[in-house]
Amino acid sequence: MRQLRQPRLAEIIAASLRDDILTGKLKEGDSLPRQEDLFTQFRVSLPAVREAMRILETEGLVEVRRGNVGGAVVHLPTAERTAQMIAMVLQTRAATPGDVSGALSYIEPICARLCADRMDRATEVTPALRAAIEVQQAEFEDVSRYNANARAFHEAVVARCGSETMILVIGALEAIWSAHESAVWEEAADEPPAAMRADVRRTALRDHEKLLAAIEEGDGNRAAALAAAHLAATRRSTLDSGRPSARAVINANLVGGIDLARRQP
Repeated sequence: MRQLRQPRLAEIIAASLRDDILTGKLKEGDSLPRQEDLFTQFRVSLPAVREAMRILETEGLVEVRRGNVGGAVVHLPTAERTAQMIAMVLQTRAATPGDVSGALSYIEPICARLCADRMDRATEVTPALRAAIEVQQAEFEDVSRYNANARAFHEAVVARCGSETMILVIGALEAIWSAHESAVWEEAADEPPAAMRADVRRTALRDHEKLLAAIEEGDGNRAAALAAAHLAATRRSTLDSGRPSARAVINANLVGGIDLARRQP
């Protein structure tokens, strides 16, 4: 039989408070009881309570404020934090943007299929996708908006697939890929790559329109096939750009919106 490790008191306190946060007993922005009150509630030493706070703070579930207006404020876990944590793990494993986009090319088409299979797609899926395409159409001539608008469509496909697990996991990979794809195009600002040509951008937009049509018709097989073909083409245009960011190791700071290479002195 597997031998269970005896948890420390601080871990027990942290687990109890974590459960209150994750089950909704404590909401975003709520304040945890004062450490003195937790000391009384759990009948443990103050050091154990302080260590429990440090555990929750490390997990990003609370923000501990020091000083006269101190205390611990609840922060619910978010997809953005999940993406950054996955990016950190990928960075330690020297994974590249090509690895992330390769994974997406296999699993994102599943989201397109799920969107097409939804019985409520006419109200819960297609309006969001159509709105994303309309933005692309309206700002088509603005090359600086091309990448962000194209990514917004892909993110909408994932967000509307109806599976919370897929939305979280694939959405996190989308965020990682988007951050690095944006870095590639920023490097190319002075010398736009072939992917920025009007004919290539128009082909990508037509791909989105065809995908929307397949989802509207409820044709899951066609939706998945169109998504796979489109992702393969756009992936190549980024990875074959010859820019350093296209082949660098995943950088978790980019996912957090920080580019140390561009930091101010």
